[in-house]
Amino acid sequence: MSSPSPGSTSVGTGVSDRMPLPALNKAGHVAHCVRCLDGLPASLVEMDASRMAIAFYCLSTLDVTSMAERQISPTDRKSWKEWIWDQYAEGGFHSGPFVSVSGSDTAHPSRGGAGVVASAATAPHLIMTYCALLALAVLRDDYALLNRAALKCMVGACQDADGGFETMPGAGDADLRMTYCAFVVCALLGDWSCIDLPRALSYIQRCRTYEGGYGQTPLGESLGGPTYCALAALHLVPADHACAPQARLQRAEWHATVRWLLHMQAEALAPVGGGGFAGRTNKLADACYGFWCGAALAILGAGDLLDAHALGAFLAQCQYKFGGISKAPGEHPDPYHTYLSIAAAAIISPDPAWGLQPLDPLINATPETARWAKEHVSAAPPEPKR
Repeated sequence: MSSPSPGSTSVGTGVSDRMPLPALNKAGHVAHCVRCLDGLPASLVEMDASRMAIAFYCLSTLDVTSMAERQISPTDRKSWKEWIWDQYAEGGFHSGPFVSVSGSDTAHPSRGGAGVVASAATAPHLIMTYCALLALAVLRDDYALLNRAALKCMVGACQDADGGFETMPGAGDADLRMTYCAFVVCALLGDWSCIDLPRALSYIQRCRTYEGGYGQTPLGESLGGPTYCALAALHLVPADHACAPQARLQRAEWHATVRWLLHMQAEALAPVGGGGFAGRTNKLADACYGFWCGAALAILGAGDLLDAHALGAFLAQCQYKFGGISKAPGEHPDPYHTYLSIAAAAIISPDPAWGLQPLDPLINATPETARWAKEHVSAAPPEPKR
């Protein structure tokens, strides 16, 4: 029997005779993200060095819940765009200003950021560049300030001799997260000439494990996040590209990967984490893996094989009473788990009453935002007026 076509996003809808799912507290989750956009609470201070990623999670939550137009005022839209572009340098984006121990750095304006200075490490960062480009798409920016030639140069410079990608040129920290981000940037640009694609695909293959998942680096153990990154990257390669055959899974590989992903979901009645997905073998369920594993299954056209109702029930249990979603029931929420939980629900659709926008699992954005990014990131800047 042939496997479903790659790239299909069909998902399971669960068993109809089960108890109805709790309501999704969209208003509370949106309020949590708006608060984090204005300034991280003390409980999340450890995320300060990843502000661009926080902006992406928060804005994407507004987008998937259809709250972007209602919750983002013209003043905030302008302010947030300006803040993102303030982090732009040499073709890419860095994570944002954060506290520095060096007395040689200069003060940097930031929203409510008294005492915040710009770090000396302001080189463009591949993951933060991915986050910034999609955050700007949610804000419907025109990318008039984007130097596309410099962006391609930066992405190409992040590829190392082994075929993987580093966060910054010469950082020595290559893993599949950066490979995925590099592939998304190339897809948005509509130009793959800046990277050595055959070597990048070989690197992805070397990260594949005997279990059917992918490790973060070659010889690593199978993990849910890197497995998503690998599969999404492979399916972003255009079908008409010369490397497309190298980017497609063989039937045996497809079955092994689907099997491993499905085994990461806990049984609905499990005493701990029932219905949720774990990130690796013999670990507890974590809300974010509902996205990493659920989206991976959707990319493979096997989303109908997971228990969507059980996953929806687990995600509902992870909701914090004052807004936001945590990694597990009873934990404190954060923008990362809030967005990825909502993104997972957008893909699996456990309850139509939750009223979420669909999600493009390859780009990790709503279809409209993904279209905006593809159309505007790839567009040539307007000719200067004479």
